[in-house]
Amino acid sequence: MLKKERQALILREVNIHNKVLLSDLSEKFTVSEDTIRRDLQELANRNKLIKVRGGALSRSYHSYSYRENDIYAYQEKTVIARKAISMLRDGMLVLISGGSTNKEIARILPPELKVTFLTMSLSTAQQLLEHPNCETIFLGGLLSPTAKVSIGGEVITQLQQLRPDICFMGANAIDPDHGLTDSDWEVVVVKRAMLKAATKTVVLSIAEKLGSTQKIQICELNNIDYLLTELHPEHDDLKGYRERGVKVL
Repeated sequence: MLKKERQALILREVNIHNKVLLSDLSEKFTVSEDTIRRDLQELANRNKLIKVRGGALSRSYHSYSYRENDIYAYQEKTVIARKAISMLRDGMLVLISGGSTNKEIARILPPELKVTFLTMSLSTAQQLLEHPNCETIFLGGLLSPTAKVSIGGEVITQLQQLRPDICFMGANAIDPDHGLTDSDWEVVVVKRAMLKAATKTVVLSIAEKLGSTQKIQICELNNIDYLLTELHPEHDDLKGYRERGVKVL
């Protein structure tokens, strides 16, 4: 595989999953970690990603801009956000995670909507504050320097005391056989607590993440109530999820 082709595939992995590990990329592309490290540095030098110790982060995941060129799969994420908003009703208590799709939900909320949001994500909370008819409660704790969300025992304790009507959870990877997975243990623990707290859980995922897996399981599909993608609900790529009882919108 040529370096240019490999770097394009690395960048796609980063944009789809928000965060990638150097060791995983080395295994996936069957090259040394030193080679991947150089690839990541070159991509970072071109402002294509954010290089961190042991891996890389997507620039769109950390972007506060909503210009189409700054957000990966912007149009698809807007379609998903509109589907999510259609599920909201005045008076709801809504738990919402981080990620660019959830920030898009926060950005395009109808101004007349009166909902109370709970979030551990700094960027989601900041965007929610733009809506005067919605209340925003930030669930605090130790902040993850990469995910920019609260993690640890304090936020888990807060979640155990809540019973939100609905939870909007971004997906890093989702697969019919392996369920919802992620690569960050501390984030996984928080997401498991979110699942337990919510009356209904809605997972948001662009179609490119369907059929993908990461190393740590958050939950099986039977713990998810709804899956929202930009695809039509009857699309063939969603068949495996429908067959396992997930409502697809």
